[in-house]
Amino acid sequence: LLCFPEMARNLLKTSSLNVRTKLLHQTGLSLYSTSHGFHEEEVKKILEQFPGGSVDLQKEDSGIGILTLNNPSKMNAFSGVMMLQLLEKVIELENWTEGKGLIVRGAKNTFSSGSDLNAVKALASPEDGMALCMFMQNTLTRFMRLPLISIALIEGRALGGGAEFITACDFRLMTPVSEIRFVHKEMGIIPSWGGSTRLVEIIGSRQALKVLSGALKLDPKKALNIGMVDEVLQSSGETECLEEAQEWLKQFIKGPPEVIRALKKSVSSGKELCFEEALQNERDLLGTVWGGTANKEALARRGKFNK
Repeated sequence: LLCFPEMARNLLKTSSLNVRTKLLHQTGLSLYSTSHGFHEEEVKKILEQFPGGSVDLQKEDSGIGILTLNNPSKMNAFSGVMMLQLLEKVIELENWTEGKGLIVRGAKNTFSSGSDLNAVKALASPEDGMALCMFMQNTLTRFMRLPLISIALIEGRALGGGAEFITACDFRLMTPVSEIRFVHKEMGIIPSWGGSTRLVEIIGSRQALKVLSGALKLDPKKALNIGMVDEVLQSSGETECLEEAQEWLKQFIKGPPEVIRALKKSVSSGKELCFEEALQNERDLLGTVWGGTANKEALARRGKFNK
């Protein structure tokens, strides 16, 4: 008879390579490639032509990362360079093995007004729009799949692409004087960074239609009532609300990084894959933590309590 460790090793060996790649090696995978007519290097060359602002990442010893959209003169709108930097920061976070949580915020008391209109006006053709759409969907899907529990800290306004970005986070917190608006219809377009798809998952199709059509403006009270946000913070000051968000996040990231990260991956697989594949992924993930240091230490502690 096989002992449990041998059984686990054999199960891991016989897992579908496709499923294991999706779950255990999700980093670096994108939705679109050349087979979809997407040429990333060409898109990058275009985006480089639109400078302004930055995307900054601070990694704390606590395992919490703070990602800041920093273009305050344009309400933290995404320039082309900022879109490129966001991808760079996502790749950095994919490789941050000590990380457990992430807070996304905007500089100077506002979240983000979406895309810088200078870039949008220059990318006027449908082909340009599709290329930009695929680039940002790739980036935000990789962001969503990060093995970190993420929070969008919404100060001031989250508009357009900024509103789409918050849907890629696991949780959303609003300050008392903030608002969320999907203004795409007013610009003659629809969300293109994956915002509609993720919004339906968060609040359901009926509420999503109300929000996207502009009939429902999301102030903190309404956003909380429909489940768009998880809590309205007490603070409005930039430093105070960040501290409040960090404390709120800490309740979910207590414990070793490998366990928190496996837990997030397990939830991601449950969202994205069919039922059987998600179960197989859960099994494979268990093999990465069962019998590990955290598991052994927890069993040892329980043993002491039961004596």
